[in-house]
Amino acid sequence: MGQSTAAGFSMSHALIAELQHEAQVTRTVLERIPTEKFDYTPHEKSMTFGRLASHVAEMGLWYESTLTSEELDFTTTDYEAFNAATSEELLEAFDTNIELAAGLLANASDEDLMVNWTMKNGDEVIFSMPRIQVVRAMLMNHLYHHRGQLSVYLRLNDIPVPQIYGPSADEGQPPE
Repeated sequence: MGQSTAAGFSMSHALIAELQHEAQVTRTVLERIPTEKFDYTPHEKSMTFGRLASHVAEMGLWYESTLTSEELDFTTTDYEAFNAATSEELLEAFDTNIELAAGLLANASDEDLMVNWTMKNGDEVIFSMPRIQVVRAMLMNHLYHHRGQLSVYLRLNDIPVPQIYGPSADEGQPPE
C-alpha cells in the first residue's frame, strides 16, 4: 500500500477504507434499480435513471487518470460515457471500477497524492489542485452527490430506499 506516515498509516489507507465502505452502500442503491426503470426521469433537465446510475458506476474509472497522470485535457481525450443496458451490467461495471480504484489508491504514496492535477479543456484550466483533493472532491464527494439523487429516484418510483447514513423510512427503523 502507499507509503506510511510515522504512525504507520498512509493517506491512501484512509481513502481506501472510505471508498470500500461507501461502495457497499452505493452498491445497495444500485442493486435496487430495475432495468425497466432505466428510462425514467423526474424532470426534463434530469438524467434518466439508467444514465445517472451508469455515471455512478463509471466513476471508479476516473481514479486511473487522476492517479496515473498530472492532467486531463478534454480536447485530447476520447471519453465515451458508459451506459449500462441492464441492471446486471451496471453492477458488474461498478464492482470492476471500484476494485480498479482501490488498487490504484493502494499504490499511491502520500507524495503521489500531493502532486498537483489539472483538468482543462484546451487552454482553459477548469481546476488545478493536489490529487488528494481531486480524489475527495471530484471522485468521492461527486459519487455521494449522485448516490443521493439516485435515492430520490428510488423514492419517486416507490422502490425502497436503503439505509445510507442511518435508517431510511423503508429500512433500519427500530421496532415500535
